[in-house]
Amino acid sequence: MLKITLAAAVLAGALAMPAMAEAMMMKCDEATMMKMDKDIDGMKDMAMKDKAMKEMTMAKDSMKMNKADDCMMHMDKAHKSMM
Repeated sequence: MLKITLAAAVLAGALAMPAMAEAMMMKCDEATMMKMDKDIDGMKDMAMKDKAMKEMTMAKDSMKMNKADDCMMHMDKAHKSMM
C-alpha cells in the first residue's frame, strides 16, 4: 500500500511539472503581455477579469521602470486570476 501511495505522489508531481515550468518561463515582454491581454479580454467573470487587468497594469508599469522581478510577479498574479 505504501508503494502505491508513493508511486501516486511521484506521478502527481511529474504531471504538475510542465504547468510549473510554464509559469516559471513567463517573460516580462511585449509578446507575452499582448497574449495575456487577449486572454483577459475573453474572461467572463468580471471580478476576476478586473483583478487580472489591474495586475497587468502594474506589470506594464513595472516593465517601463525596468523592474523585471516586479513585472513577472504581477504577471504571475494576473495569470493566477485567470484560472
